[in-house]
Amino acid sequence: MKVLALDSSGLVASVALTDGDVLVAEYTTDYKKTHSQTLLPMLDEIRRMVELDLKTIDVIGVAAGPGSFTGLRIGSATAKGLGLALGVPLAAIPTMDALACNLYGCEKLICPMMDARREQVYTGLYSFERQDGSLALHRILPQCTMSAVEVIEKVNQLGREVIFLGDGAAAYRTVIETRICVPCSFAPASCNRQRAASVAVLAAQYAVQGKLVEAAAFAPEYLRLSQAERSRMNASDEEQERMKAGVKPGGRT
Repeated sequence: MKVLALDSSGLVASVALTDGDVLVAEYTTDYKKTHSQTLLPMLDEIRRMVELDLKTIDVIGVAAGPGSFTGLRIGSATAKGLGLALGVPLAAIPTMDALACNLYGCEKLICPMMDARREQVYTGLYSFERQDGSLALHRILPQCTMSAVEVIEKVNQLGREVIFLGDGAAAYRTVIETRICVPCSFAPASCNRQRAASVAVLAAQYAVQGKLVEAAAFAPEYLRLSQAERSRMNASDEEQERMKAGVKPGGRT
């Protein structure tokens, strides 16, 4: 099975191609450029380097969120465009699942964290457990949004040694080290950020499990409203309160 995978859910932009259990190519950057500048050129570079015929792709894996609203939209548009043009189904991979998959085979509790701003992180809790003779990613806490302090409290309650990864773990490292009550460590640079190769591995599993979606039906999972949507709702609530008080638009009564 040939899988093309994209991850633009955070600061990292990553594209990978797997063929069966072989990682044919992966291009990952974490630099000060927008995903609109990097994602398609990276994909094209992989296509040229390995002489990829896009028509031979079986599945397109995409990090489906949560994450950066702009990044998710760019990744979503790219995956959907390719899927529609090639007639290829998509595997919508939860961002936290893919991050946790970077640490395949780890015996510790795995806690990916992405900085969600507003003193919150996108996170989840995972472990690898043996299932049908092989290791499978197990969700202890499905991906969600909470404060870093709340995450640490949940980890402490489980009482297991834990490894943290993701830009949220870096942003809140001091908080983690101050409040954690169990043995902990932080993943090294080789595996502590998003990698499209992990998205590809999970996408192949989704294909076997029949969990693919048609390109036209795919939509990212944001987990919370964007800043613009929150501002619009707040403005609407304020306007309703003004109307109840008998204040007309423009401040007149």
